[in-house]
Amino acid sequence: MTSRAVPAEADALSPKAVGAVRAGLVAFPFLCPLVAGPSVQAWQLLATWVCLAAMLLAIPVAVPARGIWAWLGAGAAAVVLFSSPHAGAAAWLPAVVVLAAMAAAACVGAGMARGGAGTSGGLAVGVLVAGLVSAVLGLLQYYGLAEPLVPWTTTPALGQAYGNLRQRNQFATLISMALVAALWIYAAQPSARIRRWLVAAALLLLVAAAASTSRTGLLQLLSIVGVAAFIARRERRGAAADGGGRPPFSLPPPLVLLAMVPVYFAIAWLLPQLAAGEVEGMMQRLQEGAPGDHTRMILWRNVLSLIAAHPLAGWGWGELAFAHYSTLYDGPRFPEILDNAHNLSLHLAVEMGIPVSVLVCGGFLWMVMAARPWRERDPVRLMAWGMLGAIALHSLLEYPLWYGPFQLVFGLCLGMLWPARRGATASSLRQRSRARWLEPPVLSSAAAVVLMAVVGYATWDYIRISQIYLARDERLPAYEDGTLAKARKSWLFARQVDFAELTLTAVTPANAAAMHSLAERTLHFSPEPRVIVKLIESAELMGRGEEARDQAERFRIAFPAEYERWLKGLPVGGQAP
Repeated sequence: MTSRAVPAEADALSPKAVGAVRAGLVAFPFLCPLVAGPSVQAWQLLATWVCLAAMLLAIPVAVPARGIWAWLGAGAAAVVLFSSPHAGAAAWLPAVVVLAAMAAAACVGAGMARGGAGTSGGLAVGVLVAGLVSAVLGLLQYYGLAEPLVPWTTTPALGQAYGNLRQRNQFATLISMALVAALWIYAAQPSARIRRWLVAAALLLLVAAAASTSRTGLLQLLSIVGVAAFIARRERRGAAADGGGRPPFSLPPPLVLLAMVPVYFAIAWLLPQLAAGEVEGMMQRLQEGAPGDHTRMILWRNVLSLIAAHPLAGWGWGELAFAHYSTLYDGPRFPEILDNAHNLSLHLAVEMGIPVSVLVCGGFLWMVMAARPWRERDPVRLMAWGMLGAIALHSLLEYPLWYGPFQLVFGLCLGMLWPARRGATASSLRQRSRARWLEPPVLSSAAAVVLMAVVGYATWDYIRISQIYLARDERLPAYEDGTLAKARKSWLFARQVDFAELTLTAVTPANAAAMHSLAERTLHFSPEPRVIVKLIESAELMGRGEEARDQAERFRIAFPAEYERWLKGLPVGGQAP
């Protein structure tokens, strides 16, 4: 008898059907069209966790290296210890659950690594399918042709392309990962017919990358092409040294790979010429850069100032937006609500201090350097390095790890690149029989059940609190009346409920003290004009004139246009929920 069980569907489905299911579980989070309620990414994240739970049942899991557990555990501990004191568990619990889900994904990734190319192909095919479908959706959006597909996708302004990811840099990172997957499948695929289809797929991905007008995507493309050309050259040198013949893992010739760069720029020039109206092309973005004071240089300069103010313990997890609003800078100011530093190491430093940032980012860098990816020869690991590299590069410029699909792929790649050594599990537990609990179906099934329970509760709670943000006739019957009172019971989304209550309630002398306390608390969640105005009004009614004047001055500096509207008695910050 063996302790290693086979997933149940393997007995009922053919290997191709099992592979299709696994690929679909990878692809769906990137394609999920659901958007509702106060958080844009909530449904996408919940869909990702559902797919992850299914993966725990559909793919034999294994144990990642102890370094992965320690790294993710250190991150979770830091979030709890340095959490904002203004929101309780709502401030740190989502991040801890995300890190736990990444750990589960790492177990699936370690199982993929143990299963070889056949199992790992689910990641490659899933990412490639997601990239190709998103590429088609993105091009339809770019040319204003996506309207018939609503609600399965969105219809942004002409010249905008982002599929169902709703952000062009995320769209570009998916396209880059899909290109890595296409190169891996091409290199491992002996069929000439399938290779020709993959060449066409790569061309479509290049068109989509150009349509994204993402400079992050361009950096990723240059990196992928450069590394792939280096590997292809190394392959051919190795084959020549061994007496010729096609190597078992064969990328296209280096010159063909390098030719993708001029092809990309030619497409980037051509796409705007074919649009019905005037659109911003990639060449224009490269020439003009970010508009006005929206540059990352100004953003990062502001973040560095905030880090200098609290270098050791930071401002608290989730406090960057409040820190940015409440700080008066000597130089230029980033003009929008700044809730992420657009650089992972800076973000960790500003919210949890430089020591935590060094521990988390330095620990990851140490693991990468110890793994020596530049010496890698294994095809599956090369693919995982490519996808991990695309996410890591994006993380230096934005925040893809705040979104479910990228968390899933990141976790899978962690497990594939750092699986536990064979036999290490039993020796660490000292009893071989106990190792059975680390194999499916016992542990993976239990983890899947727990994850689905979390998803079920979070889904119910999110639907409940989302009713506040709907018109009365659009709400569920049970929440048409007394909606706010019923939603107050939420503890997962308490901050969203507080925001809704603040914006829905008029400030009066009778409730000024309660509204002032609520506004102070909400300011740490979302320091936007509507919240600031409530804080000023309640402070004035409480006789705190100096505080009101101080907040008004900060309001003027942070949001000058909205401040002028407020002075004229006009509504600010959009409509209340």
